[in-house]
Amino acid sequence: MKPAKRMGLLVLGLIYCGLGYAQQPRVTNAQVTDRSAAGGLEREFRALVSGQATPAWIGYAVSAVAGEHWMCCGDGCCGGCRLEGNSPGRGRSTENSPVKLEESGSLLVLFRVEHGQVQKIRTFSEDCELDAGGLPFYRLTSVNPQESITLLASYAKSGNGDRQSEHKLSDAAVAAIAFHKDALADSMLEQFTAAAQPEALRERTSFWLGAARGRRGYEILRRMVKEDPSDRVREKVIFALSVSKEPDALSTMIETARGDASAHVRSQAIFWLSQKAGKKAEDAITDAIENDPETEVKKKAVFALSQLPKDEGVPKLIQVAKSNRNPAVRKQAIFWLGQSQDPRALAFFEQILK
Repeated sequence: MKPAKRMGLLVLGLIYCGLGYAQQPRVTNAQVTDRSAAGGLEREFRALVSGQATPAWIGYAVSAVAGEHWMCCGDGCCGGCRLEGNSPGRGRSTENSPVKLEESGSLLVLFRVEHGQVQKIRTFSEDCELDAGGLPFYRLTSVNPQESITLLASYAKSGNGDRQSEHKLSDAAVAAIAFHKDALADSMLEQFTAAAQPEALRERTSFWLGAARGRRGYEILRRMVKEDPSDRVREKVIFALSVSKEPDALSTMIETARGDASAHVRSQAIFWLSQKAGKKAEDAITDAIENDPETEVKKKAVFALSQLPKDEGVPKLIQVAKSNRNPAVRKQAIFWLGQSQDPRALAFFEQILK
């Protein structure tokens, strides 16, 4: 064959591969088999799982929600990931490293199966090269994202027993759903937050709503923090609000710090407000010190002042130590001033000692 013709065929081959596998998992050190899921993901997936006695991986790609997420190993995705801990190859077997998923990016969803059961679910960004440790790897094509969400939901809802492995599988399934671009992901996650669902499922879902689902996720969290009957779940929702990038999340945290029926939930809201800093958060913390009826909440708010930038927190701590009517609160302020090692705190101590 002439060199020019050979080069032309090579270019056509590369184009073909690019069109066919641009969004598919890039796998090395594996026995790769491509299978179509055009006839239904559930049927194809279950058939592979039930027939797999030895360890293997099943993976596919769907469109990913935009945002910055932890989706590969090492310092970036270019080094790749080892799926099996003892396998040779580049990259580390650690779970996460930061990779930005753009609007057009893909999410890789992987299942480790053995003895006819799913043992692990993992997610990666599309440019993360995967080392399968020499195991079989079934790469599914033509996957419907809504079918993917439905499949993952079966594992999300099944992991509420006592075994830690079930909890890990459920959390990984909820996270994978949260990274899907499809709108069904929001509806499915909202189903997981219903009061009738187990607390553990509501808790783990709340985090991913804040971390990955943008405005719709915030709206669900806002309902949860007002309506969920469990103090423990509402406490987790506060943390989820603190990681949300929606501007209104801060206002909802402030509302909760002032009005939640549980002193513990109010305290947690104050603590996470201190991590956000800013004028609105500072005012809410000061308001709790002055007006919350529970001393323990006031003390938590004093600690929150100690977490603010020193130019904001130290003067307010001094003010509380000088003038608050509650001796336990004044004592708490003095303690955190001592921890600050700030010259203004030292000057205050000299003043009161004299």
